[in-house]
Amino acid sequence: MSGWRPPRRSPRDWQAIGTATGLGFSVVISLILCIGGGVLLDQWLGTAPWLTLVGVVLGLATAGYLLYELVSLGRPTRPGKRRDGGQGS
Repeated sequence: MSGWRPPRRSPRDWQAIGTATGLGFSVVISLILCIGGGVLLDQWLGTAPWLTLVGVVLGLATAGYLLYELVSLGRPTRPGKRRDGGQGS
């Protein structure tokens, strides 16, 4: 055995891993729900493939919004502005 050990992770590393994992699950679940809902509605209403395509568009829009939210959370705020919309002192 070479005595290899995995690298020690800082709390910031774990936070980044958790955020990326959460985003991944959110994107996958939103796509599955939207596309799956479109497929099921198409089968029920006999409108194939239109509602499936709507589901794809909604799923991609939802995934894009989730990615935008993640980016905006990581962006530092400007001086004098608070995230809650109020003015800084």
